[in-house]
This record gives sequence, C-alpha cells and structure tokens, in this order.
Amino acid sequence: MTDEPLLLRALRLEPTPRPPIWLMRQAGRYMPEYRAVRDRVSFLELCRTPRLCAQVMADAVGALDVDAAIIFSDILPILIPLGFDLDYLPGDGPLIRNPFRAAEDLSRIAETIDPDQISYIFETVAETRRVIPRRKAVIGFAGAPFTLASYAVEGGGSRLFARTKTLMRSAPELWSRFMDRLADAVAVSLLGQIASGADAVQIFDSWAGALAPDEYRTFVAPHTERLLTRLRGKAPVIYFCAGNPALLPEAARLSADALGIDWRLSIREACRIVGPKFAVQGNLDPTVLLTDKKTIRAEAARILNAAGRRPGFIFNLGHGVLKETPVEHAVELVRAVKEFALSPS
Repeated sequence: MTDEPLLLRALRLEPTPRPPIWLMRQAGRYMPEYRAVRDRVSFLELCRTPRLCAQVMADAVGALDVDAAIIFSDILPILIPLGFDLDYLPGDGPLIRNPFRAAEDLSRIAETIDPDQISYIFETVAETRRVIPRRKAVIGFAGAPFTLASYAVEGGGSRLFARTKTLMRSAPELWSRFMDRLADAVAVSLLGQIASGADAVQIFDSWAGALAPDEYRTFVAPHTERLLTRLRGKAPVIYFCAGNPALLPEAARLSADALGIDWRLSIREACRIVGPKFAVQGNLDPTVLLTDKKTIRAEAARILNAAGRRPGFIFNLGHGVLKETPVEHAVELVRAVKEFALSPS
C-alpha cells in the first residue's frame, strides 16, 4: 500500500525508505497560526473545540510537511470527568483546586468515565483524520497514569513531586487503587480515539523520570501495563517516559510497540538497551532548534547515523518544540531528515 503512512510501517518494524519524522508539540506557541487562534479562545476552550484543534494541527502539518499529525489536545482534561476541578491560569499553568491527597478523597473520584464525557476528544480525532492526507498518520494521545496522578496529587505542576512520592510510599494500597482508576480512564480515552480514526497512540509519562528504577517498577509499571493490556492489538502504542535514562530498561519490560527516547541518552545506546522488538523514537534536544540551520542539520545527521538502518526508527525531538523556536528551523529539520543519506559504513 503505497499511501500507507510511513509511521505505521516503522511501528511494525518494517523497512522504510527513510525514517518518518514528526515533532512533539508541533502545533504550539511557536507558530503564528496557533497564536492567532489562542488570541480568540482560552486553552481549555480550544481543547474542547474539535474544529479548531484540527485546524491548528492541519496548519502545522502543512507548514512542516511532517509524516504524522498528533491530535491537538491536552493530557489533563480527562481529570474533569473523574471529579477534579481543573483550570488553566495565565502564566501559571494548570491548577487543580481539589487535589487527591488522602483516603477520603477516593470516594469522590469516579471509578471510570463515560466516553460521552470526553466525546470532544474523539471528534477531534475524526476531524483531524478528515483534514489530514491519508498518507500521513494521525496519532492520538493521553497522559500516563503516573503523570496524571502527579498533577492530581500536587494540584498542578511540580519540581520535586514531594506530595506524590509521599502518598505513593506511605499509602501504597490507596495509591494503587487511584492509579488503577486513572489507567482505566485513559484506556477509555485511547480506545475511543482509535475507534474514531487514530492510526496509533502515544502515552506521555512526562514526569516518571522523577522516580528511581525500583520505585518505577513497584509503583508505576503495573498500572502502565494494565493500560497497555487494554490497548493490545487495537493500534500501535508509543510509550514516552522522559527525564531519566535509568528507567529505559524498565520501560522495555512493558508491552508497548515503540519507546520514545529523550535527549539524555544516545539513540545507539537506547537501541542496545531495548533490543530489536521495539520501534524507537527520538531524540533531538529541542534547544538545537534555537541555533542555526547548519547546526540543526549536523545534529540531525548525528542521530540518523547513530540509528543507522535499524527498522523502526522514528525521528522526533526528545521533548516538545519550544515556544521560542523559529518556524523555519523546524521546517529545516524536517527537510534535513528527509534528505539525509547514511554515511558509508
């Protein structure tokens, strides 16, 4: 199938003429089209308006000519139907006014969610699939149970995750019950996204890097695997655990199809650790896009040479595009990856 998205072939570990490329946060504040939309609506209103979500992603895909469109959404609104009071404050980010911190809080947390409560996410997938060319994949996504839990417990963003770690260690049974509810809610979201047209899905574990490997193995991996089990065989799953290369061997025990790698570990070393059964995605440091086109091309070539001809390599950043990034630098990266030829071995 010549029109089949390149990303899907890579996720099945099939040979591809070149690595597919897409960028995390490829539709965001660095793009003038996105800023124009945000001048008219709040962030939460944007996330709940499928037409606008599809528009900003279609603008980004058109400008960059990447191989996939990840839907425009956010990981946190799924907490609302679970019973959390979520808001986004200008300059301060997300705020949860009723955080989860004690056993009595479990009674107000829904055991699962009704798909109708997040139907706007499914409509965003369907609308994005409608406006994106079939040769480009549409990726759905959600936050991983631990990352959602960290926001729910801390009440917003955090640097130390002190409340989260304290609850996790001091009340492991309560923690486990809460994490299972989060895993089941995320499964509802991702299964609905797949049914609505997502070719693949990505699970963002943005804050799991704050944990040591034994903590991750005990308090996080079982609940992440619970989620992955629900998704098995439905669509390819990319699991992105950022911030701590020591967790990669633990992530490689999970049943995802692909593992995202941030810039703290070389692609060559990551491939050695995870072995041949996973597709591997990454891992340019986003700050490289703040430099110049020559440096961008050189860094892209370094990563591509390190990946070599490994089946299943997907080029991406090691995290999201920074808001200061010149659009032409992101375009140059995509062009460089598409034009790249491996150095003779």
